[in-house]
Amino acid sequence: MSATPIPSPSATAGPVDEILDTAGSSVTDVINEVVDSTGLAPILKDFTGLTPARLISLALLIVCCLAVIKVIQHFLNRILERGKIEKSLHTFLRTSVNILLWFLFALIVASALNIDVTSLVAVLSVVGLAISLAVQGSLSNLAGGIQVLLSKPFKVGDYIETNSVSGTVAEISMSHTKLVTVDNKIIFVPNSEISAAKIVNYNAQENRRVDLTFNTSYDDTTEAVIGAIRGVIDAHPMALSDPEPFVRLSAFRDSSVEYTVRVWCRTEDYWSLYFDLLEQVRAAFDRAGIDLTYPHFNLHVLEGKSGSERSS
Repeated sequence: MSATPIPSPSATAGPVDEILDTAGSSVTDVINEVVDSTGLAPILKDFTGLTPARLISLALLIVCCLAVIKVIQHFLNRILERGKIEKSLHTFLRTSVNILLWFLFALIVASALNIDVTSLVAVLSVVGLAISLAVQGSLSNLAGGIQVLLSKPFKVGDYIETNSVSGTVAEISMSHTKLVTVDNKIIFVPNSEISAAKIVNYNAQENRRVDLTFNTSYDDTTEAVIGAIRGVIDAHPMALSDPEPFVRLSAFRDSSVEYTVRVWCRTEDYWSLYFDLLEQVRAAFDRAGIDLTYPHFNLHVLEGKSGSERSS
């Protein structure tokens, strides 16, 4: 008995099978075109070529990179906690370091997958340049804030004067410095301006000097005036004896004699001592009969002589 031959699939393929084959090839062609146009073909090719050994090495690389990132973050936190860097700068430094670490991590993994990272870096550079130009003013304030926080020309609580404004520093942020004036107004100064301006810090030193001048009459003796002023200074608890107070006659004015007074005190006692000396020196002058004079003219009228006196 002879065996009946089995027809091949091509022999039995009907019109329906031909339509399916044509549709499948069309879909494949469309997918290939999409992959090629988006640039994913090399990536997919690399992924399809991954071997178990290569997968293991890639996994070890990722684990090592993550471990290194954790170690660097840990050391950075210890440095910030033990260092003298302004606390307002801690968050910015942590964020910047984290962005840099994760960017390097992405480049290392992409390079391990045989992905060309040159074009990626070029694209990111262009994007970064465009963003920096768009926020140029904010970046200038940010750079100024970093400079202020690192150089520390002042700190929170200091009374400063800059750009014709003055006040007590209430807050130092990455973009602005907030000042509170003596009449309780709040001034926000951009860090880009304050970093380039001349800054006068009245609280930077432990001690500060009070400078005053007093004008008395020519009729009052120098010893009496200096003695009255020194008596007030020596009795005041806020006046420091070292450096020694300075009280000397400094000038002869048109209608008065000028005395210069220089007294050192603690910085926080400056204004209290300043106003106390003004009030107490005047009271001491009143008790001693010393006149606090002011600009004036003395007019002396001479009576005319008689004829007999003139002829004699």
